[in-house]
Amino acid sequence: MQSKISLIKSLLWEKFIASRYIVSKSRDSFLPVIAIFSFLGICIGVATLIIVMSVMGGFREELLNRILGMKGHAVVYGYTGDIADNNDDTIQKIQQCRGVTSVCPMIERQAIVSAQEQSRGAMIIAMRPEYLQTRGIICDSLCLKPGLSIHDFSGDCVIIGKRMAEIMSLHIGDSIAVVNLQGEVTPFGPVPKQQDFEIVGTFEVGMTEYDKSVVIMPLPTAQLFFDLQERLTQIEIFTENIEKNGKIIGDIKQAVENTRCYIVGWQHGDSHLFQAMRIERNVMFLILILIVLIASFNIISGLVMLVKDKTKDIAIMKTMGASQASILRIFLMAGSTIGIVGTIFGTLAGVFITMRLDAIVAFLQNLFNVQIFNPEVYFLTTIPTRLNYSEVLLIGGLSVVISFLATIYPSLRAARLNPAEALRSDA
Repeated sequence: MQSKISLIKSLLWEKFIASRYIVSKSRDSFLPVIAIFSFLGICIGVATLIIVMSVMGGFREELLNRILGMKGHAVVYGYTGDIADNNDDTIQKIQQCRGVTSVCPMIERQAIVSAQEQSRGAMIIAMRPEYLQTRGIICDSLCLKPGLSIHDFSGDCVIIGKRMAEIMSLHIGDSIAVVNLQGEVTPFGPVPKQQDFEIVGTFEVGMTEYDKSVVIMPLPTAQLFFDLQERLTQIEIFTENIEKNGKIIGDIKQAVENTRCYIVGWQHGDSHLFQAMRIERNVMFLILILIVLIASFNIISGLVMLVKDKTKDIAIMKTMGASQASILRIFLMAGSTIGIVGTIFGTLAGVFITMRLDAIVAFLQNLFNVQIFNPEVYFLTTIPTRLNYSEVLLIGGLSVVISFLATIYPSLRAARLNPAEALRSDA
């Protein structure tokens, strides 16, 4: 019991000395300035790391959800190019596979749309109303003609992206001409086929690449317009887990292997994009952790100067009975406190800024009258963020560990100081 009390008293005394060294009131000492810059360096480094990792993680997740919300988690194609629309056997086999949430037979073709003396390339996506209703990413922002519901989506009508409507100055109820470049085959070659369609609605998925180029058409209308009779170009499949759907795709491959069809997972179609984002994220993490390392070097230099400045004090404490372990703990506390406090403030600042990032960006854009986040460049209309608290703890832990390691060398140097030589040199 007595030893525990003496240990507690020793720790309290060491903590008191360490705190006095951190907040030194000596006017001639440069140490408080170094401590402040070390604190700010760690604080800024940790906050920046959390913000950047959250934005890049959110960007990947949002891009993944929007791309796969429009394209499907896997797509079945026919070996001969098209799939029979009345091939219910293939669709039933796919639906019976474990992990498959929905199946959507559809047509996807390139075309040219023109209106208001403007023309642009477009991606025609055709599906039945009951399947369109399951696409939450489209239906959540769908604006239809008054009195019209999704179930009434049929005939010579289309739904276009909101940004396409803005670019071409189109409104619901206007007509748009769609040109099928493959057209009809004549003795003189293929002749482009053009037909006017009524715009009965607009949608906005928040990804400019789709909002300005996708046109949705009823499936029977598209089959007639593209001269596909009762055929499809693909069957899109949605699964329970997009990150771990390899097993599901394997089961679907076995189910369709005798139906003259093959399946392609989303990883093959957009793997280069998400692989590049993953590499970029890892590189950014390594680059930004250097800010914390640089701040830790300030801690090393500050403690070395502190040891040099307090040589006489260390010698006196040793002659009064302070052990090497006690001196070591004093300087470990002094250096680690800067790193821990800087990490705490940096973490709080990073989390706060991440949670209020949209409001901060909007304020800066209005203040300086500049567009910081251009949807045409970054695909998305808003800055996405995903605050991963396990990642925040990892960043905070790394910062504390780096700060602690930075204090070891100067603390050992102080602990090994010979009091006799220190007092002799001071004299």
